[in-house]
Amino acid sequence: MISLLIADDHPLFRSALTGALREQLGEVEIQESHDLESTLGSLKANPDVDLLLLDLNMPGSGDLYGLIRIRADYPDIPVAVISGSDEIPVVAKVIEAGALGYIPKTSEPSIYLEAIGAILEGDTWLPAGMADKLENQPAPNLDMQRRVAELTPQQYKVLCYLHEGLLNKQIAYELNISEATVKAHITAIFRKLNINNRTQAVLVVSDLNLQLN
Repeated sequence: MISLLIADDHPLFRSALTGALREQLGEVEIQESHDLESTLGSLKANPDVDLLLLDLNMPGSGDLYGLIRIRADYPDIPVAVISGSDEIPVVAKVIEAGALGYIPKTSEPSIYLEAIGAILEGDTWLPAGMADKLENQPAPNLDMQRRVAELTPQQYKVLCYLHEGLLNKQIAYELNISEATVKAHITAIFRKLNINNRTQAVLVVSDLNLQLN
């Protein structure tokens, strides 16, 4: 029996997709999660899941961060991203980060079925015509993706706030922590990412399309 995990923060979408897939696939085990924390918890409890259908913009995920974390922690679990966006740079970074598919949320159930079948066979699946558009995208920075995956959730938030231009005291206020703790996080971020200053931190966030969610 196929085992799927649908990770999306919209319960109506999860319910609709679950119903459609049950109708299309027949015997299938489908689990659901609503944010990055619950997704990681579900994967830990069920490491034999056949495919994760992952929304990029769940709470705690922040675009590529969730995908990067999941691929680092569970490299053997295939991931297909489901998204309302079809921007080519985003799709390129998703595939570069290790996803085996990119499925527009508005797709018909038959398209989901086609994508799931292809990915479970070990292939990469993209909407018709999209693969050709990815050829001219910049080469991925896989080393930096791996480094970002080493950040704790709190460090990831600090990194995103650095990108937004917040001062240490402003970050401390947003996260309800002391400025000393913020400074400690920044030191750890610079060490893990092998960077030396805030400008480089901003470039990392921009290059990987990271967002605070």
